[in-house]
Amino acid sequence: MTPSFSRAAPPKTGAVVVPVFQDEVFSDAASAYDEALGGALTRAAKAAGFIGKSGSQADVFGVDGGAPHIVLLGLGKRADFDLAAAEALGGRAVARVGSTEAKALAILADDVEIDGEVAADIAARIALGARLRAYRFDKYHTTGEAAEKPSLAKIAVHGASATAAKSRYADLDAIADGVFLTRDLVSEPANVLYPESFAERCKELASLGLEVEVLGEAQMKKLGMGSLLSVGTGSVRESKLVVMKWMGGKKTQKPVCFVGKGVCFDTGGISLKPAANMEDMKWDMGGAGSVTGAMAAIAGRKAKANVIGVIGLVENMPDGAATRPGDVVTSMSGQTIEILNTDAEGRLVLADALWYAQEKFKPAVIVDLATLTGAILVALAHEYAGLFSNHDELAGHLTEAGASVGEKLWRMPLDKTHDEAIKSPIADMKNIGGRWAGSSTAAAFLKRFIKEGGAAWAHLDIAGMAWAESESPTCPKGGSGFGVRLLDAYVRKFAE
Repeated sequence: MTPSFSRAAPPKTGAVVVPVFQDEVFSDAASAYDEALGGALTRAAKAAGFIGKSGSQADVFGVDGGAPHIVLLGLGKRADFDLAAAEALGGRAVARVGSTEAKALAILADDVEIDGEVAADIAARIALGARLRAYRFDKYHTTGEAAEKPSLAKIAVHGASATAAKSRYADLDAIADGVFLTRDLVSEPANVLYPESFAERCKELASLGLEVEVLGEAQMKKLGMGSLLSVGTGSVRESKLVVMKWMGGKKTQKPVCFVGKGVCFDTGGISLKPAANMEDMKWDMGGAGSVTGAMAAIAGRKAKANVIGVIGLVENMPDGAATRPGDVVTSMSGQTIEILNTDAEGRLVLADALWYAQEKFKPAVIVDLATLTGAILVALAHEYAGLFSNHDELAGHLTEAGASVGEKLWRMPLDKTHDEAIKSPIADMKNIGGRWAGSSTAAAFLKRFIKEGGAAWAHLDIAGMAWAESESPTCPKGGSGFGVRLLDAYVRKFAE
């Protein structure tokens, strides 16, 4: 649902959320609302010991002349409040009310102001947080309690800056669409989302103005993509390479290129994974999902930049035709790879996708995203995505962009020792580097497919971030959509 903005007084139906800063008396709109209700909010806060601490809440029910359900939400100290907290406010409001029978939610935003940010921007970000938290992936629930849909159907942010907030929210709504697309893709089961069907979903984005091209196996074989193609030889599904182009900048501007790993299901191939938790590998296409959602967001808001998304789509399955440990394949770059572990397949996909992107589009910047290694979770858990780069300025820009939208990156080491670890005695390189520093040796592998003196390059290992194991204020459990807002923010700040 898309939130609306209103200057009207709080409604007398549905639920109303009143944000409160810590240790501050109700003021302005909230104070006027409290007065209209005969001081009911003040009495309720006192009875509950509510003083506005961050994360606290107090519920008020059945007040004469007010909404059936009023929620006081604590924001903590005003000095600590920022745009991310505004989004969290919207998300918390939906999380609290969404589990009730309320059909409409009104959030009072008049009093939520901070230094350096106008009220309209705050209201817009509250609305974004509310929309992001309202996401559900429940298309396969048909019976029982799981099939029950939430009753909440309308969200409105109330404040004097409603008209300006609506204008500022327009771009944010396109970004939310992109996040939802990624969450949908990551959440789909592998019998529904496989290379061909993923490519078809990408084609639908032509309605936003994207140019979409799909390469099949015959075309990729002609281009020499032996690395990417080796991953899908054990699957009955044909591998695909999808190119999405948004040319909203000047014709002379070199494009920014985003490349995504799209392993639609990963059994590990002949190097078979353990059965426990293998179902999670439906989201091993998270990097491709993030790139696709970002391209939808960038096109949806008509970004004034040239941006290209390239995603390699495969299934990694074991059968008589599958790649074996010890096989040697030749990549599009001409470099040969000894495949020691078929479960280190994402880098094989990215190797050819990265080379193709550079050959075809000559980008100024190339960023790849992949659920690449379990090792990155050991280092960074589910708090940060790993950042590897050959370019300090690009690394700084990506970190800044991620921080601005709450998608945190942590730069990891990448040096000669990691490159030495992937040397092969019979080929130009091997696809694994041993037990230690697995994320860095994987990045060193990818770096071999970045042309010297060419594009600034960064690799984002999002294995710990593509799927949310627990809910947050703006994201329920499941596909997180991580990367969409980061890439969009990077384009907005540094490419437009």
